[in-house]
Amino acid sequence: MNTSAVPACIISGTSSGSGKTTVTLGLMAAFRARGLRVQPFKCGPDFIDPGLHQLVTGTTSRNLDLWMCGEEFTRATFQENSRGADIAIIEGVMGMFDGGLSSSGSLAKNLGLPGILVLDVRSMAESAAAIVQGFETYMPGAAPVGVILNRIASDRHLQLVSDAIREHCRAEVLGYLPRTLEFSIPSRHLGLLTGDEAPLSPAALQLLSETVARHIDLDKILSLCGFMPETALQTSPAQQERRCRIAVARDKAFCFYYEDNFDLLRKAGAELVFFSPIADTRLPEGLNALYLGGGYPELYAKQLSGNTAMRTAIGKWIEADGPVYAECGGFMYLTEGIVDHQGVYHPMVGAFPVKARMQEKRASLGYREVQTTGRSCFGPAGTILRGHEFHYSHIDTMPDHIARIYQVKNGSREGYAHRKVLGGYMHLHFGFEPQVVKEFINFCREGKTNI
Repeated sequence: MNTSAVPACIISGTSSGSGKTTVTLGLMAAFRARGLRVQPFKCGPDFIDPGLHQLVTGTTSRNLDLWMCGEEFTRATFQENSRGADIAIIEGVMGMFDGGLSSSGSLAKNLGLPGILVLDVRSMAESAAAIVQGFETYMPGAAPVGVILNRIASDRHLQLVSDAIREHCRAEVLGYLPRTLEFSIPSRHLGLLTGDEAPLSPAALQLLSETVARHIDLDKILSLCGFMPETALQTSPAQQERRCRIAVARDKAFCFYYEDNFDLLRKAGAELVFFSPIADTRLPEGLNALYLGGGYPELYAKQLSGNTAMRTAIGKWIEADGPVYAECGGFMYLTEGIVDHQGVYHPMVGAFPVKARMQEKRASLGYREVQTTGRSCFGPAGTILRGHEFHYSHIDTMPDHIARIYQVKNGSREGYAHRKVLGGYMHLHFGFEPQVVKEFINFCREGKTNI
């Protein structure tokens, strides 16, 4: 154990909906109320939970994903961003062992960090011990060291569950949340509301923090935390000058970005300047490229469509062969228009000759690995890219004259190219192959500039 490292743990659940996000936010708030510097992380590709973490801790949360980013990058991300913190708390994904290599259990084993299991005991008592015992034996090296009980109904309920776990399991009972706790996070079709929308009031967070501090043993959690051994990190030489100025769309409509992508771009020499397609009427000056990320353009379609000055500016940039990379919501913004859930059509930029149509049923969810079939902004043909898809919209059939750059492992073709624009539904994480960042910057630098 390297005691110079930061104490850390992973908060996992028995399943989605077990209460791990509530427990995680409560622990972060309670430790912060003690004056500790909390560094948050999220296991998996999720964008929304990290925003909530930042809302609670005041610190940027990072994604840790062994499949999407690789072991070396994941360990480096954890190590680099934990420095200076008093405790690092990682929120898991789904059930503890769901997702194979990308599961909370696999991450706990890889980083050598202890897991704390959140167990919803709303409809059980002694049977809870059988569940905990199963989680202890499923994956050697990743057994939970502690259990937090959610939705305890009474003192008698707490005693029955706790006594059974203590008798049959190795994991320690660290405390509970009462069933009477009135705390919820508003949600919509893609999940919880984002941190940018401030869905949690200060009063709600204070209530959660105080409840956690009252019913959960924070000192015991600190004592159970582990320490990932520090390893020597490969560092890139400092850039002497900025090589490329990239405008990033960032507002309530476009808020899904991996912070590590920004870091990788900056380390490779990019200067990032943020703008709002909702509020701004012109692009920033001196640009080499645009980066349009995902988010909720369908919720702000009226404002985006009504900002004709920005739509026109981006359209002119594209027609003048300005480089653009757009994913998911950013890609939808570049279509002819968005048809919202009420069937109302909102004109958009029009770079791609299709409409994006919202639907009630989820259109796509899951990890994606693609291989490029031709040269693109990410390098030569044959480049491997990894990322994730999660969206409720679909596009009309793309005309044949629009090139497809991505060959997806499932046999489909995506990644639509028009002039110097690459757009598609996949959210890329550059950590799997950092070389693509240098390729992207070189592509942008050699393209049009509006200096």
